Amino acid sequence: MNKSRRRFLGVSAAALAGITVLPSLTSCAGAEPKAAAPADGKVNSNFAGVRMGCITYSFRGTPGGLENLLSYCKNAGVSNLELMGNDLEGCLGIPESPQQRLMAEARAAAEKAGQQIQGRIQLGPEAQAEMAKYQETVKAWRASMDWDKVAEVRKRFNDLGIDIHIVKTSPGANSSDEDLDYAFKLAKAMGAPAVTTELSLDTAKRVAPFAEKHDMILAFHNHMQYATDEWKDGPDPVLAISPNIMLNFDQGHYFGSTGKHPVDFIKKYGDRIFSIHMKDKTGPDAQEPNANQVWGQGQTPLEDLLHYIRDEKKPFYCDVELEYPVKPWSNAVKEVGTCINYARQILL
Repeated sequence: MNKSRRRFLGVSAAALAGITVLPSLTSCAGAEPKAAAPADGKVNSNFAGVRMGCITYSFRGTPGGLENLLSYCKNAGVSNLELMGNDLEGCLGIPESPQQRLMAEARAAAEKAGQQIQGRIQLGPEAQAEMAKYQETVKAWRASMDWDKVAEVRKRFNDLGIDIHIVKTSPGANSSDEDLDYAFKLAKAMGAPAVTTELSLDTAKRVAPFAEKHDMILAFHNHMQYATDEWKDGPDPVLAISPNIMLNFDQGHYFGSTGKHPVDFIKKYGDRIFSIHMKDKTGPDAQEPNANQVWGQGQTPLEDLLHYIRDEKKPFYCDVELEYPVKPWSNAVKEVGTCINYARQILL
């Protein structure tokens, strides 16, 4: 059910000549992939009616900021984007968090004192006070958001042909009214019709009224919940709370944890799916179960899934979520581009 990666990577240059944006597959180790510039200067990752894209989580570990994100999307050939809230706020100039510095200082102090460190290191009272002060700074920054700057950032993405369909602000059951209003207002200002967060009945009850208030979609993302007793029968309890609730369906986590075909899930809940996270994994019965794999080397039925979405003309956004280990001679941007073009070969 999976297309051979060797066959994909061996496609001739002549066959690839029509690609709008093609990251180099033979770049030197560590080199930034270069994309062929389309005639209108815009990227396009829509193939045969299927809207391929990615979540900016895929670029984790790379330098942030607006110019970098635009470059990553352009070089990977991505025109549809699920934008992480922290990535967006980084583009907007959020004050830098002291957390990494404080954690490093606490670790160094513990090692100097000869203490054995197990798990996540705990911050001392002074460091906790500094973090609390930072949270107040962020709260004030958000309350005084320069919405003209948000519009400018959105335009920079749109000028490259990149549309934002989700801003992942992860609203939760304990979020304040101010934080919930801010989350939906920020996403709407970026042109995104949805925000997304993790699957939770309590979160659905708390946040759904704000989705309705702002006429937005609250899309729930799954990890391995559908393999648990609580969720084995599906997301019906959450979907029943509001018509503004939809699913940010992670087909890789679903298949890897349950072994069930994701197309069967889509046939049942297709009218309540907003977007899909795309990845390749092993199944639950593999020697290394539920493990992320290079696309084409796992067991996830990617070809079946993409053909179904194409043939049934489903309007889902299909976002690459890069989670397999990136080799030292490659980088996240190149791998996202390779996944996008792998999907293209399946769809065209």
